Amino acid sequence: MPMTEPYRLHYAPDNASLVIRLALEELRQPYRALLVDRAARGQSSPAYLALNPVGLIPALETPDGPIFETGAILLWLAGRHGALAPLPDAPDRGALLKWLFFLSNTLHPALRMTFYPDRYIGPGTAECTRLRRHMQGEIARHLDTLESAATDAPSLFSGAEPTVLSLYLAPMLRWMALYPEGETGWFSLARWPHLGDMA
Repeated sequence: MPMTEPYRLHYAPDNASLVIRLALEELRQPYRALLVDRAARGQSSPAYLALNPVGLIPALETPDGPIFETGAILLWLAGRHGALAPLPDAPDRGALLKWLFFLSNTLHPALRMTFYPDRYIGPGTAECTRLRRHMQGEIARHLDTLESAATDAPSLFSGAEPTVLSLYLAPMLRWMALYPEGETGWFSLARWPHLGDMA
C-alpha cells in the first residue's frame, strides 16, 4: 500500500518514539502518528514485526522503507533533511557520532534495565531490586560523563540549535525523573547543570 504521508511514526506514549516525534517536529516534517497498543502487545503483531522485526518501538515508515532503532532513525532524518547534526565533513561530526552511539548503546539500555529488570534477569523482587540499584549507579556515572562532554562541546548538547543528541537525551532525562514510579529519589538533575540547561 503506497504511503500518503511522507512519514508514518509508530509510537507509544512516553516511549522512545517521543525522540523521533521531537525530531520530526523540529524538522517541520509532516507525519502521521500511529499508536502501537502495548497493552495488547501490538508491537508483537505480524504487521508491526514486518516493520520492526525486533518488536520494539519506534518504527518510522519512510518513502524509502521502514527504519527502526532510535539512533538510526535520528541519523537518517538528519541526513535526509540536512539539519540536527553536523554534515559528514564537518570537524565535529565525529564527536556527535560517538556521543549519539553512547546514548543509543550505553545509556538507553541502562535505562531499560532500570525500568524493566525482570526482562533481563526474570521475575524476582530481590534480584530485580539489586539490578535496578546497580544500574542507577551506572546511569549516574554515564551522566557524569555526559556532563563533562556537554561542558567541552556545548554546541552539540545545548547550543542555540537542537541536535540529535539533545533530542535523544532530553526525553531520557525526563524518564529518569518519572520512572519507575516511587523509585526516582536517586535522580536529581541539579547534579548535572549542563544537562539541565539542555533539557
